[in-house]
Amino acid sequence: MNTKDHIIQVSPFVEVVAVPAAQALNTAFDIIINEEINLKSYCTALLNKVFELPQSQFPAFINYQCTQVKDAVSWLNKFEKLLANNEELFTTKKSLSRYNKLYNLIEQKRKEILSENDKIDKPKTPKRLINAEAEDRYFSFHEVKAHTETLTGFSEKIIYLTEEIFEYKQAEIISVNNKLQPYDTQCSKLIEKLQTIRKMKSEMEKEQQEKATGTTPSVKIKLNGPINIITNAFKQMMNNIKPNGSPYISYKIKDVATFICENFTDENGQPLSQSTVLTYLSPNRTDKDPNNDAAVKL
Repeated sequence: MNTKDHIIQVSPFVEVVAVPAAQALNTAFDIIINEEINLKSYCTALLNKVFELPQSQFPAFINYQCTQVKDAVSWLNKFEKLLANNEELFTTKKSLSRYNKLYNLIEQKRKEILSENDKIDKPKTPKRLINAEAEDRYFSFHEVKAHTETLTGFSEKIIYLTEEIFEYKQAEIISVNNKLQPYDTQCSKLIEKLQTIRKMKSEMEKEQQEKATGTTPSVKIKLNGPINIITNAFKQMMNNIKPNGSPYISYKIKDVATFICENFTDENGQPLSQSTVLTYLSPNRTDKDPNNDAAVKL
């Protein structure tokens, strides 16, 4: 492919490493420019090299160029942008193959460099802070707690900790640090702590909102006996017709059921089941009414 027929769209390379032909140490991979070395000439020479080299030499070429610059990741990013800016050069099937292969190699090399940088930058966790070791990894609650603090969402934290518990329980542990609590126990305690704090914050926000609006939370009345006693009392008031031709309470069963559920709890202080209350209030379900000696006489 001849780039002379195409107006090259440059990429803002920070580092431009090129040499005249007489100074080239690796004629296959060096970017050779015999004229003035500038951004335009460098981008043009780099694209020409892409079409000159056999595809089999692309990995070695990228590796070589990364050794010539101080910031290899930045160079790869700019090389990727150069290809994107001039993608019309890669219209034929053969050229498109070069384009795709280079993109994949750039991404692969970038991940490789970043991974190596992480290993260098990341301090090694001391043995005393490692809870247990398995065949393929170690388990350190010290690391888990630090990583959890970097996560922003509550659900994200809980999922991460739960996954770590399962990973630990399924791993083949080869050594355990008895001076530390079990790894899964510490993870479980952190989950409990996060859930408790979240509940407290929610209750605090609710109290603050109630103070701001001037409202007070409603108090539910606990029923010290079967639910059907209270529902039967309401059923009587809804169905027994008074002398004036109307029942004492004229509301739909659904509305009365909602009222009962919002204002009463069972004998254990638990919310009432809406479907159960609806069943008890149904005039056709006399089988759910309490015995006469237990029913409230109205």
